Amino acid sequence: MIKILLACSAGMSTSLMVNKMKKVATENGLEVEISAVPESQAQEYFEDLNILLLGPQVRHLEDKMRELSQNKFPVMTIDTQKYGMMDGLGVLKDAIRTMKAFKK
Repeated sequence: MIKILLACSAGMSTSLMVNKMKKVATENGLEVEISAVPESQAQEYFEDLNILLLGPQVRHLEDKMRELSQNKFPVMTIDTQKYGMMDGLGVLKDAIRTMKAFKK
């Protein structure tokens, strides 16, 4: 089971992305747990996580989140264009690629 957390300013816009990503995952038979939270609550989920995706509007927090995660999992900012288009497939592919690269 892959556990993905999305974080943005308030957790609202990322919840739309979560739904798109879940739909794509289900269609492709992937076992994932995807959720969204405001960036201020993200650290509460760090114990059991495979990747943290940041909404483009909080990209400035990427270094801080990497530091807080103690390099236990990758932290990635979602591509602005994919976020704007709510491209669940593209974001899920980027997340999987990032996780694979992180493990190497």
